[in-house]
Amino acid sequence: MINIRQLHSRDKDFGAQLEQLLAWESVADPGVEATVAEILQQVRERGDAAVIEYTNRFDRRELQGAQDFCLPPEALTDALERISSTEREALEAAAVRVREYHQRQLQQSWQYTEADGTVLGQQITPMERVGIYVPGGKASYPSSVLMNAIPAVVAGVDCVTMVVPAPDNQLNDLVLAAAAIAGVDRLYTIGGAQAVAALAYGTESIARVDKIVGPGNIFVAAAKRAVFGQVAIDMIAGPSEILVICDGKTDPDWVAMDLLSQAEHDQQAQSILVSPDKDFLKAVADSLQRQLAELPRRDIAAESLAGRGALIAVENIDEAIALANRIAPEHLEVSVENPERYLPQIRHAGAIFLGRHTAEALGDYCAGPNHVLPTSGTARFSSPLGVYDFQKRSSVIYCSPQGADHLGRVAATLARGEGLEAHARSAEYRVKE
Repeated sequence: MINIRQLHSRDKDFGAQLEQLLAWESVADPGVEATVAEILQQVRERGDAAVIEYTNRFDRRELQGAQDFCLPPEALTDALERISSTEREALEAAAVRVREYHQRQLQQSWQYTEADGTVLGQQITPMERVGIYVPGGKASYPSSVLMNAIPAVVAGVDCVTMVVPAPDNQLNDLVLAAAAIAGVDRLYTIGGAQAVAALAYGTESIARVDKIVGPGNIFVAAAKRAVFGQVAIDMIAGPSEILVICDGKTDPDWVAMDLLSQAEHDQQAQSILVSPDKDFLKAVADSLQRQLAELPRRDIAAESLAGRGALIAVENIDEAIALANRIAPEHLEVSVENPERYLPQIRHAGAIFLGRHTAEALGDYCAGPNHVLPTSGTARFSSPLGVYDFQKRSSVIYCSPQGADHLGRVAATLARGEGLEAHARSAEYRVKE
């Protein structure tokens, strides 16, 4: 039995209730941070030896040397052969869709020439090395491999390195097969803060990368935060979220299961339904109770719904859209008639799922857009992971003699206004007498 909270936007204390509902503390555990800091320092100073020591301790392994955690390329192709034909076809179908979508994100270099011959532009280049962190062991997240690695490959990254822990020497064939399909170049069977440190600083066996992406536990998140600046990172992700806006005409069982699909992630996941139809809200509440009992992860989902879930009544769909913009959810389902007409009003959401037949779960696996999305309201200023996250932009400036003469005079005036005489003289050396 769950006790999901029910709110109305016209309640006097609705604002305070909403703030309480949305509150979530990001990674900020002093004990975790102290442990992570020690691991980062040790890996930075001792390289492979520290990686092996921590991996043996935390993952219950008996590594003797770097060769024991460096997986050869044939291990990926062998896993691809071992999985069932149905699994392989599903992975390949998802990979095709993800690749085709992300190819449209490729940015191109550009230039233009001014009247005096000066050329200005922007050069787009891929990063050289990227690290992909993928949870491992009994957990199986091949979709994370596809979503993190494929955009990097499409961007033209020279080397995509993947780390995946293998506690008790367990490796999941689906994860390895996904790495083969996605185009991962190197794979190391290490995880935790020690893997993040190895990617950020490099070791004798692992080349340092330019960016680290991918999900992980609290130790991985804390390590990513700590090495930011040494390398780039994708984000510090919070719990998974879904907000469903419905006019009351979608099958309540469909909507209930969409909410449950997020709630089963973990106890901190958040599932919210917003509707102007109070009878529909009740029907969904009843469906949640009924369908929850059938789920293998019902205890997790029940705790999520009771702690962070909500059914919110509003006056109309326009108010629901305004509320969604205020919340800025990771996933937003707009399950209404003619949902496209509301799209221009939606300002803040990681991914937008339009129409009654578009389940958020499709976006998790195979629709095509990336499932690595901003959480905890950060969709107000952040975007989904994409090809652009693995490309860099360099400004291009090529002055003609006439351009140098004109710009030199402007620059010299501004430089002296800032008290920077060497700047002024440098610019004036190119000025015609």
